[in-house]
Amino acid sequence: MPAITVAAGPFAGQKPGTSGLRKKTAQFRAPHYLECFVQAMFDAVGAAGKVLVLGGDGRFFGREAAGIILRMAAANGVARVIVGRGGLLSTPAASHLIRLNGADGGIILSASHNPGGEDGDFGVKYNIANGGPAPEAVTAAIHKASEAVRAYRISDAEVPDLDRIGETRLDGMAVEVVDPVTDYAELMERLFDFDAIRAMIAGGFTLRFDAMCAVTGPYAVEILERRLGAAPGSVVNATPLPDFGGLHPDPNPTWASALHDLMLSDDAPDFGAASDGDGDRNMVMGRGIYVNPSDSLAVLAEHAHRCPGYAGGLRGIARSMPTSTAADRVAAALGIGAHETPTGWKFFGNLLDAGQATICGEESFGTGSDHVREKDGLWAVLMWLNIQAATGMGVAELVAAHWRRFGRTFYSRHDYEALPVPQAEAVMAGLRAALPGLPGRLVEGRRIVAADDFAYADPVDGSVSTGQGLRVVFEDGARLVLRLSGTGTEGATLRLYLEAPCDDPERFDTDPQTMLAPVAAAAEALAGIARTTGRTAPDVVT
Repeated sequence: MPAITVAAGPFAGQKPGTSGLRKKTAQFRAPHYLECFVQAMFDAVGAAGKVLVLGGDGRFFGREAAGIILRMAAANGVARVIVGRGGLLSTPAASHLIRLNGADGGIILSASHNPGGEDGDFGVKYNIANGGPAPEAVTAAIHKASEAVRAYRISDAEVPDLDRIGETRLDGMAVEVVDPVTDYAELMERLFDFDAIRAMIAGGFTLRFDAMCAVTGPYAVEILERRLGAAPGSVVNATPLPDFGGLHPDPNPTWASALHDLMLSDDAPDFGAASDGDGDRNMVMGRGIYVNPSDSLAVLAEHAHRCPGYAGGLRGIARSMPTSTAADRVAAALGIGAHETPTGWKFFGNLLDAGQATICGEESFGTGSDHVREKDGLWAVLMWLNIQAATGMGVAELVAAHWRRFGRTFYSRHDYEALPVPQAEAVMAGLRAALPGLPGRLVEGRRIVAADDFAYADPVDGSVSTGQGLRVVFEDGARLVLRLSGTGTEGATLRLYLEAPCDDPERFDTDPQTMLAPVAAAAEALAGIARTTGRTAPDVVT
């Protein structure tokens, strides 16, 4: 059937953030809104003759959106689309399929850890041929194209059955529906020692994985229960639901509180983990211990050589700037590079492609490696399991041994959510203006040695990213970082990151908020969050 050209657009505000375009679901469902953004993507990156991967986390509107995108892909001349059955693909699995099939890119339908459902959030993200998120040059081109859209092209042919594996055609475009789990599970078997993990579980090791009614459920059931032998029911909330069962699919102690409370109780299994909406984030716990993501990255880097896929060692470690410096000390001990980038997984892509880094991590519960070009929640879980199987040590023992060797970096993030945008911007502007005069000042008993608005020069392609977060560094190595999040859909989210290194084993078990209280007080003295916003406490503490 012939393509139809529909006059529509442009829509203001279709500027992709750190992980694509995220808006309220109702906005994406508004007449022509999704279509105009997708047309802008095709106009910016090209469509004719391309091979693309398509899938998402199963949230409300995802299947309908997949159908619209398939019809638009056909009308714009795309040659082939590989789509996960039912429209489902975790973000790391989508990245793997792009790389495995030599695709030109992919479209991922997710708002990651944001709530789903009719009243929740939706998102569309374009990934490039290396499997990673589009870099800033590409997202800028998409935004520019969105401002110029005056019409979109769409086929009026019927969308193929996305629940039936196999190949069909849509107006001459090949549509291949694949099992979303199989290729990813086989990749994990190559990276990790499944025999050792299976033996550990058979020997009585117990675990609980909370999929939070999101896309990781089918992957975790297949790998943890069927392939590794964990008891049936070890994976909970395993069925992806359009509204995530009313859960907020963000794996942290606040939103994964049921798992968090279980792991700190007398009934805790040996290991606990959770993942988010699209499967790229992870929270890790052992019996009686929560592992913050910065420590998790450092421990995984320390022991990665114990896993078959990393037996040759690491080429480098990369972390986002707000992530604690714990991994830097591991890199120094291993004699490898330590890279500090802006927030956003897209900044790791060049380092991974160039072989300058093997493992990467963000404080926002994201960890991954060069096996794909996205962070990968289940990958991190499997690496923790492999390390425990190889060492015979539990999570608490591994973390304690790591602190003894490298010291403990106390760390916490305080989120102030849904702030009026002018208030959040006023906090940032006030501290930004004060930065030049801060070095040398004594604040709450700590002397400031550096203060800047973080800018990043990519060592691979020379591109420069500015305005990536305000940071203040103290003489004793403590830091505070302040930045606006790019992943929310309502108001503004202000994130305050607090860090304080400690080499005194007698203080390693101190509550992080106690250790960080002086840094938090310094942050209030310098930035005046409470004074400007009226918020006397953060909404979420991790």
